[in-house]
Amino acid sequence: MDTLDIIRLNLLSPMTLSFVLGVVAALLRSDLKFPEPVYAALSIYLLLAIGMKGGAALAVAPLADVAAPGLGGIALGLLIPLWAFAALRRLGGFAPVDAAAIAAHYGSVSAVTFIAAIAYVQSLGHPAEGFMPAVLAVMEVPAIVVALLLAREGRGGGAWRTALHEVLAGRSIVLLAGGLAIGFLAGPQGYAKVAPFFAEPFQGALCLFLLELGMIAAARLREARHVGSFLVGFALLAPLANGALGVALGRATGLSLGGSAVLGTLAASASYIAAPAAVRLALPAANPGYYLTASLAITFPFNLVVGLPIYVGMAKLLFR
Repeated sequence: MDTLDIIRLNLLSPMTLSFVLGVVAALLRSDLKFPEPVYAALSIYLLLAIGMKGGAALAVAPLADVAAPGLGGIALGLLIPLWAFAALRRLGGFAPVDAAAIAAHYGSVSAVTFIAAIAYVQSLGHPAEGFMPAVLAVMEVPAIVVALLLAREGRGGGAWRTALHEVLAGRSIVLLAGGLAIGFLAGPQGYAKVAPFFAEPFQGALCLFLLELGMIAAARLREARHVGSFLVGFALLAPLANGALGVALGRATGLSLGGSAVLGTLAASASYIAAPAAVRLALPAANPGYYLTASLAITFPFNLVVGLPIYVGMAKLLFR
């Protein structure tokens, strides 16, 4: 397939269309709304499912195959917040605390975008390596630590410890790491016993989850006009730069075409679960209108609708 075919397939996928439906429903001020327990249950299911599947694949993957992509993911988590902070400070003129908060979100990763990328490359016939959830798990925290270091001046250690504890004990890390451990210890044979529940209904549950996220993103979209043109441009261009870096690093560390595209997607994504939890505690002076609007209202839908085909296209170019 050429690039236009890939873009068309993504735009017409049930996942993307479900997200668009959520956006439309919110813009129409529909009374459609997910009960909070349903939204929480869907997120628990998706994170645990992807963790268990990755753990089962990790159990049979040679350590040499996993080590380089894992180290590459950590390197991305350390480098991305550094350049993002510098650009936001020097070019955007943001205060240090706001630049650090935004950098934390763009250096960390979005588990939902990752899940969509896994399903997308699978639909194209380029499945990613089964151990990619382990790469996701090691990428979530380093960027937050770096960003807190960048904004450390004049701040005590108590906020640090509390923020890092909330990140490490948050549901995304617990479910991903716990799912990886369960899948790894049970192995492929053990995972096969629960696959009818965790594998086959997975994409249907993802559609429901993205429907809700579409409504949330649309609510934030109204705030985009207040964040300034520089931040809007950053939220659109940073994913492309980070995505290209991630795809190239995936190719260099031995990942397949699909794995490189997924690593590029991870690098391009912006956290709106773990990073906000840490920033809220450690950097209370940071403006949430900046970091939440940029990550959730701009970068997340951009990656979901437009970014995924671009990162696959980048990977195809490198694998020619």
